[in-house]
Amino acid sequence: MKKLLPALFIATVTAMTAILPTGALAATTTGQFTGANNHVTTGGVAVVKTADGGAVVILDSDFNLDGAPDPHVGFGRDGTFDVATDLGKLAAATGLQVFVVPASVDVDDYNEIYIWCLEFSVSLGAASLN
Repeated sequence: MKKLLPALFIATVTAMTAILPTGALAATTTGQFTGANNHVTTGGVAVVKTADGGAVVILDSDFNLDGAPDPHVGFGRDGTFDVATDLGKLAAATGLQVFVVPASVDVDDYNEIYIWCLEFSVSLGAASLN
């Protein structure tokens, strides 16, 4: 059963819709994080694609990472993180965060979002995208 997204997350996506030109949002996929390698990673995530081919990754207000050195956000496919999709380091271990996806990354090529420790090359958590 799909979990409902918290109200703040929905409000954020709705606010993005309001400030973007009509038809600017092309699609949204969502997922829920689960921890990996003895780390606790929870919360929702969305990939919002725009009609102009751009995209952003939004970590939900309920996002939480138990802590780790050098945590970054990026894409993966079928259990494998792609370091070339690194979107940057987490600003905080909890809460709402937005990452702009560079034009060089085709979000349609991936089915997962990772929280990845670059220092030790290990997954801290992942979310399958629906």
